[in-house]
Amino acid sequence: MKSARVLGMVWYRTCCLSSKRLGDELRPLITPNASIIARFLKSYPVQTFLSPPNQCTTGRRWRAMAALSSVQARASTKRLDLVELQPSESIQTKQFHSNDQMSIQAAAPATVPAPTPATRSVPLSHLKDNFLDGTSSNFLEELQRTWEQDPSSVDESWQVFFRNFAGQSQPSSRAFAGPALVGSESIQENMRLLLLIRAYQVNGHMKAQLDPLELDRRAVPQELDLAYNNFGERDLDREFSLGFAQMGGVLAENRPPQSLRSIVQRLEQAYCGTTGYEYMHIPDRDKCNWLRERIEAENPRKFPVEKKAQILDRLMWSSQFENFLAQKWTAAKRFGLEGCETLIPGMKELIDKAADLGVESVVIGMPHRGRLNVLGNVVRKPLRQIFNEFSGGIKPAEVEAGGYTGSGDVKYHLGTSYDRPTTSGKTIHLSLVANPSHLEAVAPVVIGKTRAKQYYSQDTKRLKHMAVLLHGDGSFSGQGVVYETLHLSDLINYSTGGTVHIVVNNQVAFTTDPKYSRSSPYCTDVAKALCAPIIHVNGDDVEAVVHACELAAEWRCKFHADVVVDIVCYRRFGHNEIDEPNFTQPRMYQSLLMVEVNPEILKEVGKKITHLPSTFSPHRAIKKIYEQRLQMIESGQGVDWATAEALAFGTLVAEGNHIRLSGQDVERGTFSHRHAVLHDQKTGERLCPLHHVVQNQAQEMFTVSNSSLSEFGVLGFELGYSMENPNSLVIWEGQFGDFANGAQVIFDQFLSSGEAKWLRQTGLTVLLPHGYDGQGPEHSSARLERFLQVLKL
Repeated sequence: MKSARVLGMVWYRTCCLSSKRLGDELRPLITPNASIIARFLKSYPVQTFLSPPNQCTTGRRWRAMAALSSVQARASTKRLDLVELQPSESIQTKQFHSNDQMSIQAAAPATVPAPTPATRSVPLSHLKDNFLDGTSSNFLEELQRTWEQDPSSVDESWQVFFRNFAGQSQPSSRAFAGPALVGSESIQENMRLLLLIRAYQVNGHMKAQLDPLELDRRAVPQELDLAYNNFGERDLDREFSLGFAQMGGVLAENRPPQSLRSIVQRLEQAYCGTTGYEYMHIPDRDKCNWLRERIEAENPRKFPVEKKAQILDRLMWSSQFENFLAQKWTAAKRFGLEGCETLIPGMKELIDKAADLGVESVVIGMPHRGRLNVLGNVVRKPLRQIFNEFSGGIKPAEVEAGGYTGSGDVKYHLGTSYDRPTTSGKTIHLSLVANPSHLEAVAPVVIGKTRAKQYYSQDTKRLKHMAVLLHGDGSFSGQGVVYETLHLSDLINYSTGGTVHIVVNNQVAFTTDPKYSRSSPYCTDVAKALCAPIIHVNGDDVEAVVHACELAAEWRCKFHADVVVDIVCYRRFGHNEIDEPNFTQPRMYQSLLMVEVNPEILKEVGKKITHLPSTFSPHRAIKKIYEQRLQMIESGQGVDWATAEALAFGTLVAEGNHIRLSGQDVERGTFSHRHAVLHDQKTGERLCPLHHVVQNQAQEMFTVSNSSLSEFGVLGFELGYSMENPNSLVIWEGQFGDFANGAQVIFDQFLSSGEAKWLRQTGLTVLLPHGYDGQGPEHSSARLERFLQVLKL
């Protein structure tokens, strides 16, 4: 290989690729000789190589390449290797502006080292054809002009060289593979391989098998295809030498040559199994390399037999706990963990690893799903006490005879604390903070409690006390307090040295599918604002969950920063045990069991809103509801709330009025009463009968829409919507009436006082459902006194 020729091609291709913004990660890999080239560019800028070839620029290119050749010729006593060009070579440049040439001098000659069989580079003193010295540049200019006029008029080796130099593709049937072709193609192949590796690191999670139900079928990014990167079956057993300074994982230094097959297998195993990683948004190279070393390691989840037995034991405790409660209290609402039982062994591993790394206490905040299991199996609340609460014994027995006991709360809102021994013989204090039904409200409370523990124990390095927050998928993406809490993480007087976030990703928020509850691909995308690594893991792979939690604990203890573990799972029995999930998620629950749903309006209108097409397959319970509604409308007797509401909507639409109903789970209704939107049990197709009240009715004439899990933002949106036209009916419905306080600012500053302050009226209607069905004090009142007081009535 002609070293001058190859070095020129290296820089030319590097310039071209750099112009495509491969980023700081990739650029050092392409130009290990960057220090020499940087000085070279003082005389010959990038434009020399990037501008289109013409008579004005061609000569300058050749002279620049001649200068590079001169570096090699004068360093004839040194060994020059394409991959390991030493930046320590002392090169001095002097530019002659009058004739646009430069001379380059190398350091004083040293003794030529004896060649060794292991080295592929060739001493430049052995090169007899100096190819691009200053005297031959004019000849090369003429040769290129001849090639441009008639490519066949020059030797085939020069044809190949000039095509590469001009950035033209090679003919598919070429037979010649001379020195120029070998040099340029080897560079391009390595660059393509680097791009393939980067594609796995950036987008491998899109190919990962994350959904245990296999309902989320995503298109595999084309960048992960070998053919897209110009590789084929013939290349799989070819070996490539990868290894760069300041890189980790597959690209780390001193790795032996690897076949393309083994490289791809390693990347598939690392990024496309039952765990997907998002970390390439992190701007810190050291953090990325730390993750690469662990993600791209061989067999990162190779647990010894003893460890596997421990994981199985913990999984059995988690599963049997739920089975016992289901058999003992079949009609009780407990928000069980069925479908995500792997959370328990994952949390235990997180705590054990944190204890081994110096953490002495963990403060935990979580929603209601799985709380009883966490209380019993992680925080070790006595099982007798948990079972007693199912029988109504919530108040402590020792104070029932007298003294203040408080009002009490439902069992899945309660907390506790415990000093838990770990498998390594250490003891760690666990605190599970009590919380209301308002999802994510406890998050900043946990962070504050953790910071206080650090203060009182003089834990200024944030090593001894750690916060762990559990989230639902809908609330993590929908609740603004999540974002507010995340942004406390690095503030001087609020930081706790990083929080471990675990998302129990049910793939549905109560009854709202992800595509209706968030705008981002993942519910965890909000955490990217903090440059936190995100680990997506299939909830049915217990070893993968354990490994993800272990990695999260290591990250937090090393970098003192937030990390997210997204456990993709499902709810086996719906939002709670007395819920009917098949009404709204038939396809999901057909894959678990089997079932399905759909909605409504007055005699003429009533017939239309209760009519279901023969081609539509509703859930059998929904079909009966619609038959009963039609009987109510025809007889005029026994009309219930849902039927009356549907008739009211239908008659208003028939009169030409626009109706918009928005809020959390309004399509079905919090109490499973409305059923405005139905779902075909066989196909999952959606049907809204109120879209067919009048002929050629515009679909948005009647709009009913599940909102994201937000009160403040959605109520503000509907308030603004209602201001535009007083002749429309715009309704916001709280999931429960008491959830309205999540949007108190809108009520106080706009609804109650907007007309007095700004002379702006609004016709917004607010629905605040509640009931007396044992869901605790928060769900038993719409707190009407708050609104009466605000309105001074």
